[in-house]
Amino acid sequence: MGATHLPSTEFDGTEMDDRLEAEAEAQLGAPATPMVQLLGPDGTLGTDPVFSEYADRLDAEKLRGFYADMAAIRRFDQEATALQRQGQLALWVPLTGQEAAQIGSGRASQPQDYIFPTYREHGVALTRNVDLAELLRQFRGVSNGGWNPKETNFHLYTLVLAAQTPHAVGYAMGIQRDQKLAAAAAAAAGRAEGHAGGQAPEPKAAVVVYFGDGASSEGDVHESMVFASSYNAPVVFFCQNNHWAISVPSSVQTRIPLSNRAKGYGFPGIRVDGNDVIAVHAVTEWALEHAREGNGPVLIEAFTYRVGAHTTADDPTKYRESAEESRWRAKDPLERLEKYLRAAGMADDAFFAQVKADGDELAAYVRKTTYELETPDIRTAFANTYVEAHPLVAEELAWFEEYSAGFADEADADEAATVAAATDEADTEGAR
Repeated sequence: MGATHLPSTEFDGTEMDDRLEAEAEAQLGAPATPMVQLLGPDGTLGTDPVFSEYADRLDAEKLRGFYADMAAIRRFDQEATALQRQGQLALWVPLTGQEAAQIGSGRASQPQDYIFPTYREHGVALTRNVDLAELLRQFRGVSNGGWNPKETNFHLYTLVLAAQTPHAVGYAMGIQRDQKLAAAAAAAAGRAEGHAGGQAPEPKAAVVVYFGDGASSEGDVHESMVFASSYNAPVVFFCQNNHWAISVPSSVQTRIPLSNRAKGYGFPGIRVDGNDVIAVHAVTEWALEHAREGNGPVLIEAFTYRVGAHTTADDPTKYRESAEESRWRAKDPLERLEKYLRAAGMADDAFFAQVKADGDELAAYVRKTTYELETPDIRTAFANTYVEAHPLVAEELAWFEEYSAGFADEADADEAATVAAATDEADTEGAR
């Protein structure tokens, strides 16, 4: 049975069905929305009927800040990769090529917003004032996290694909309910005091959750979007489509632009040039305003490219051609913004030299801090398994300690044998 011959349901043509469909069409417009781009690869700034208004809010200082952020996080990425190659990290997840998607979106958020990252959002972490050296704790294997999310509203990294998306929607629904309670309490206080107003309300907040094109195929993403749409949750789904889910191309993940999937859930979907930091910032700022004002979720697809490997355990030469990588390097997000800044007279050689010096200083700090990280006592892993003491965990700890002690005994025996051999050799030489 073809799609055009599917049987109708008892709800077709009802007032509610027609109203919801009309609202979705009015909100979304044409289903094949073109990709939003403001700053082209040649450094020329274009216009957009909706998002140029947001771009116009950016002054020279903010644009220079975008460049400095992107350059800093790329330098950090290079240093972290080197640290892993030198055995200082167990693994690293590079982000080179995706700087504009992360810095643009991260800088569009406000302090009260809450961010749920995957494991590659190092640039977003920078915009949320996370100490970048703390990102390496987990990859060095000395911590399950590395920073306190309550201090920055930037959640811990999630290594399981898409697991953070239901968490994000749940958190957004919590924000939604907290704001309703706060509004009701303020109204009640105002009535009690005999006037309309009470204390100044807390600033409205929203959630941004990041995931990749590969994770978009996970059921968690679908279920999260269903809940977000059903409850009008203030959440922005930010998909970094970097074209490769490890070795699987995005063309296998979807036959249509990922942003078009939002239409099926009844909320806006926007595809933006993920290598254009100005456009990404504008689109994300719009989406967050949309969510904060109670208009529901938004899906952003940042069309970008992972220039390097999926992780330092991956070899992309095994599954993609170098010509493809070269084409995307020509769209480099840092180079296009540099061209624009220079052409517009917003930055000179001295600025770019200072950015490089600052990057080198950051890299030196990160390397020094990584070397100084102390390995925690393994017993803390057993202690943190349950809130209260557990007999099975105590039994496992006892076995582990006995097992570890065996190595100590062997080491002591080897040392004693070495000393004895050296003594015998010395005695033999003395007898001669």
